[in-house]
Amino acid sequence: MSLSGCASAGASGAEVEKDTISSSGETDVRRRARIRLELAANYLQRGQASVALEETRQALATDPTFTDAYHLRGLIYMQMNDLGLAEENLLKAQGMRPSDPDIMHNLGWLACQKQQYAQAEHMFDKALAVPTYMDRSKTMMSKGVCLVRSGKPEEAEPILQKAYEFDAANPIIGYELAQLKYNKGDARRAQFYIRRVNNGSFASAESLWLGIKIERSLGDQASVRQLAGQLHKRFPDSKQSLAYERGAFNE
Repeated sequence: MSLSGCASAGASGAEVEKDTISSSGETDVRRRARIRLELAANYLQRGQASVALEETRQALATDPTFTDAYHLRGLIYMQMNDLGLAEENLLKAQGMRPSDPDIMHNLGWLACQKQQYAQAEHMFDKALAVPTYMDRSKTMMSKGVCLVRSGKPEEAEPILQKAYEFDAANPIIGYELAQLKYNKGDARRAQFYIRRVNNGSFASAESLWLGIKIERSLGDQASVRQLAGQLHKRFPDSKQSLAYERGAFNE
């Protein structure tokens, strides 16, 4: 408890009084907090979630009104699979900036992780309803993935198709559409999507395995062997590689 009190002391009225404003309109307190937050984001990208968490703590000790710090802390907790603290921080950020579509998006994805699918869809739709929102394809993709998880592939498909129109190079969208088409028995259309994924730099064990099953269903044994070669070379210990060895194409 004493540590918590010390952390909040840096934002006391005395410090605010001594705060200065730069030519860009940013206060000295906010500048220092922002530098901490940039460090946190960099650590998170490197997979150092605990260090990133400490940097957000320092940012909020400096400036407890910094909405972006609560937002990022929510994302860090989500990555650490502490969904309760993730929700607490994202809701705090939303309370401070209610119309931010990025926060709405992340609350939607959090709800999807918690299998609260109706709430997830609601938050995604709120984000998409913001006219100035720039990252629409990301939210459409996430909504589509969440609808698949909730057992609504027919509703997911047109949303993912729309997301693909915005961002055809996105491997997640391509993979999800390929999987949906394959499950519907449209192997030829599934082949179109999965080949674009596997011919790019983001091919994964999952995408190569799906590609193998699709090419096999179309009778293209040369493509099956080529993809299997990639799978064994790049992901030799993956469950997909082991499944290929067993011939377990229907698992």
